[in-house]
Amino acid sequence: MEDEVVLLDFWPSSFAMRVKIALGEKGIKYKCKQEDLFNKSTLLLEMNPIHKKIPVLIHNGKPISESLIILQYIDQVWNHKSPLLPSDPYQRSQALFWADYIDKKIYSIGRRVWMGKEDQEEAKEELMQCLKTLERELGDKLYFGGQNIGVVDVALVPFTTWFYSYETCGNFSIEAGCPKLVAWAKRCKENYRSVSEALPHPLQIYEYVMELKKRLGLV
Repeated sequence: MEDEVVLLDFWPSSFAMRVKIALGEKGIKYKCKQEDLFNKSTLLLEMNPIHKKIPVLIHNGKPISESLIILQYIDQVWNHKSPLLPSDPYQRSQALFWADYIDKKIYSIGRRVWMGKEDQEEAKEELMQCLKTLERELGDKLYFGGQNIGVVDVALVPFTTWFYSYETCGNFSIEAGCPKLVAWAKRCKENYRSVSEALPHPLQIYEYVMELKKRLGLV
């Protein structure tokens, strides 16, 4: 009997994009259900009653929440191809450290940049420092996972489709400060269909950001 896999999604969400990349890498067929985060469905509230957030992966009726936990689940359940996490315990711990670093930093700082409030300059500086830290960790490797993408790549690359919005709203250049990281993002999209199919065009994200800013009374 084939697995039933459903993803509760919201298309601009970098966290949901992570799950789509992982499922794509594993070759898993799934149904994608779009959520309206201003009017959450009863299914979302039932499947994630604690945080009431997407993404939620529903595997044979059982919900898994929080994108990094979902990535680990996908990697363990569908371990037949494209491993996302190293088998070596130390390397695995380091990959999870950097994925957690991305989780705790990029979204919240990036939000402060595109919202354009009084702390925008400070947020821009913080964002560049985080990205430079990640660029140093990447070093001369093709991907954070080495020769192939791994969990750190999957955790970070969805945010790169937001870079245009950060830059346009903040009037700065990420590529000028982090050329290797931008080149890595292009490599991921060019070499991995799972990435190119999961990431919306940066202009779509920018249009969404402008609509959201209007909705929040920021323009």
